[in-house]
Amino acid sequence: MSDTSLQSSGPGRPKDLAKREAILEAAKCLFLRHGYAGSSMDAIAAHAGVSKLTVYSHFTDKETLFCAAVKARCEEQLPELFFEFPAGATVHNVLLNIARGFSQLLNSSESVDLHRLMTSLGAQDPQLAKIFYEAGPQRLLAEMECLLGKMDQSGQLRIESPKLAADQFFSLLKGGANFRLLIGCGEPETEAQQEQHARATVEMFLRAYRP
Repeated sequence: MSDTSLQSSGPGRPKDLAKREAILEAAKCLFLRHGYAGSSMDAIAAHAGVSKLTVYSHFTDKETLFCAAVKARCEEQLPELFFEFPAGATVHNVLLNIARGFSQLLNSSESVDLHRLMTSLGAQDPQLAKIFYEAGPQRLLAEMECLLGKMDQSGQLRIESPKLAADQFFSLLKGGANFRLLIGCGEPETEAQQEQHARATVEMFLRAYRP
């Protein structure tokens, strides 16, 4: 389908998902390679193999595209399905799946590069930092808070403040290893180390909040 036919499609018709994915992949690549200011919508369109008009038909501006790219990266490792608490599921297994996904996200080169980029840009562009936080970390915290609230209501955990507990859970997973990785004096954890750390975090968390 040509860009022209895409634009002329009737109202309410779904967008071309393949092109949307290509645009998101191009955005993630260029934002990390050239920074936010150094990545133009023209360059992103060229990298994705679409017209700039197509980019704007999916994302109204660069801020919207950046937000979508950050959210997409988080959802690759931590899809919303992870934060569900279906009947019959054990608290331990649900939390362990989240811990594993978050650990993989923390240790990915994309995540490390993006956090370094935001650390350097945050003071210069507080609005961009806010967009990043709301699209990534805040979304994960909100979903975790909701999940822990359900676990508290089920009686399997006793949590006075699900919001605080969500923050504690992710902070435990980050630990010193992630800080060393971000400042360049550490290496990503191996799969075995990630698994050991994820299990230890879940066990500590459950010891604190089990009734």
